[in-house]
Amino acid sequence: MGVLGEAIVLIVVIIGLVGAVVQVVPGGGFLVGAAAVVWAVVTGGTVGWTVGTIAVVAVVGAEIGKYVLAGRYLGKGGVPARTLVIGAVLGVVGFFVIPVIGLPIGFVAGVYAAESTRLRDQGEAWRSTVRAMRAVGLAILVELSGALIATGALLIGMWQT
Repeated sequence: MGVLGEAIVLIVVIIGLVGAVVQVVPGGGFLVGAAAVVWAVVTGGTVGWTVGTIAVVAVVGAEIGKYVLAGRYLGKGGVPARTLVIGAVLGVVGFFVIPVIGLPIGFVAGVYAAESTRLRDQGEAWRSTVRAMRAVGLAILVELSGALIATGALLIGMWQT
């Protein structure tokens, strides 16, 4: 792969890493993995296929892991999945009403409203909301970890070729 191709791959990786943290670009980890796989397929050889394999395993493992870990964390706290769906829907609405910052505002407001209605106790509703925000933070860290492993493999592969 030429310098221009590698530059484009790295730009996509940077967008994916930012997306994994900011969560404005859905599937930031998948974007990083896809960029690494494109580089691996074009480059070929042992280095290319090793990078591609590491990237796929890291990103897919992180995507599965983030849902499993966040789900367990929320399950232990008694926060139902329905609450997260309401938070996610209001987060998307918030994103369009107040661009960028509306997503977290809508999510928090949605989770709090759902838990307040369900529990009928403002203090407990707020504790559930904090637990949901921590679960989202955990999911972001897991996705970012997988994306960083894929990025590391890609950078080492680029350095080797």
